Amino acid sequence: MKTEVKVLSEEDIKQIHETTMKVMMNPGLRVDNNDARAVLREAGCIVDDETRVVKFPREVVEKAIASAPDHFNMYGRTGKAVEMRSDGSLTNFLTFGVGTEVTDYLGNGEYRDRASTMKDLGEICKVADALDNIDWVCAPVSAMDMAVETEKCRALREWKTIFSNLTKPLMADPDPRFIEEYFEMEVAMYNGDRERALREPVSIMGSCPSSPLQLDDGFGEFALKAPKYGFPMMILSMAMGAASAPINIAGTIVVHNAEVLAGITLVQCKYPGAPCFYGSSTTAFDFGSGSAPVGSPELSLISSCVAQMGRYYQIPTVVAGT
Repeated sequence: MKTEVKVLSEEDIKQIHETTMKVMMNPGLRVDNNDARAVLREAGCIVDDETRVVKFPREVVEKAIASAPDHFNMYGRTGKAVEMRSDGSLTNFLTFGVGTEVTDYLGNGEYRDRASTMKDLGEICKVADALDNIDWVCAPVSAMDMAVETEKCRALREWKTIFSNLTKPLMADPDPRFIEEYFEMEVAMYNGDRERALREPVSIMGSCPSSPLQLDDGFGEFALKAPKYGFPMMILSMAMGAASAPINIAGTIVVHNAEVLAGITLVQCKYPGAPCFYGSSTTAFDFGSGSAPVGSPELSLISSCVAQMGRYYQIPTVVAGT
């Protein structure tokens, strides 16, 4: 039996939205990409090119939210569609990524940590592809054996390895320099059918704002290029409560919300109707270990709140799980 958890009341959701609208207008967000600022200025945002601060009027943001589709499909190499819905009627499960180490079991209760390799990436994709409870795959590790000598082509080689071992939809660790090459791989997967590659995307392009309240140059490049090739754009905040966001959960969610809505607004201003994900791996900072634990009680609360906000905006939502 499905159990629905609601951390936020309807009034809480409205307060978070209203506070977010205030934050997006004052102080606004820093947007480093010149072309992104030009798009936002044209859409009605108030832009200061000297400080790179963009103020987002409510009407611009809410128009963008309404423009983002409330459902869309992703596809795998076999052509099977995976539905992405915003109404809570369907939950998809994916792997967690992207890491740089794996653990080898040595026997007798002993383990060894080591840098992940291209071989590990391919083998993990094979396992994930065989699991019925995994609907789509976030690349779990990076090929650290390719990170030094062949840095410029590591991302492309990883993509090839994943495509060779996976038939499900994919979110890997993309590089904005290679968006066109990623698309050409999908065209090749569809036997040269470019229209089908545009219509039935296999890959998701994901990028993260830089907390607090910044869209860096790389984010802008993703947002302005990826939808051109039919790739859904995941805007996923990784704000850390008590570090790059307020110490209280409500304040952290406001910062998270402002960052994600700013990214969605940029995409929709350039490509109205382009599919977007409202995404979160936001958690609380652990001062004891100096880490951002993705297994903490705070993350569970934040992810539950984010899921409610995504449903409120009617945008398909991805959250980190525990």
